[in-house]
Amino acid sequence: MPVEGKIGEVWFEPPPQLDALLVKYIFTSEALSVQVHPSDDQAPAGKRGKEECWLILDAQPGANLGIGFRQDLSADAMRAAALDGSIEQLLEWHPVQAGDFFYIPAGTVHAIGAGVTLIEVQQNSDVTYRLYDYGRPRELHLDAGMAVARGGAYDRTLAQRVGVDGAAALVNGPHFRLDRVDGTPDAETLARYSGPVLVIPLDGSAQIAGEIIAGGQCACAPALSEVTFTGRSLIAQPC
Repeated sequence: MPVEGKIGEVWFEPPPQLDALLVKYIFTSEALSVQVHPSDDQAPAGKRGKEECWLILDAQPGANLGIGFRQDLSADAMRAAALDGSIEQLLEWHPVQAGDFFYIPAGTVHAIGAGVTLIEVQQNSDVTYRLYDYGRPRELHLDAGMAVARGGAYDRTLAQRVGVDGAAALVNGPHFRLDRVDGTPDAETLARYSGPVLVIPLDGSAQIAGEIIAGGQCACAPALSEVTFTGRSLIAQPC
């Protein structure tokens, strides 16, 4: 699968049969913008919304993610905080380490802090509303962002700690499913993943039609049963 390099990111171009999903590796040396995404219903005509999730691969001491707010905010209060920069302090910052996982629903205000390496799996959408950007000279989208942003706390039931070993079901809808497999998937996982599937090795490798897919890569398999796994991998497909 072709790879497009961007500053701090590696994007894997979705294959035609799985074009509803996008996979990225993100590496941060400084905090990324505070932003929010619309749902499918809220997105501009002809566009998908964006729900996404993050699996932390590595984190420097003190690294964190801003997800949701420490207190309830009205749209007016959120706009004012975005304009004066205090929105950064109002976010709830979650300390992270390798193995932490977070699902980010549409409407959740969020930011990735410095010193984080993660895999992002998301709806394939480029609709992002930037609320605050640490003084960088990029456009903000406050009107659109306020229309979709929720001013509440993050639902911690959407986060989990993924153990070093074993399989883990990470996402099961509404837009996509995502699992961490450890070696050959069990029968239940094979039954849930029918048809084409994205394979993202974390360590070891996966083999598809005789081709070795190494860690740091992403590939499409015609079926999960046609993949030979060594070590741990992520698998994903649209629901």
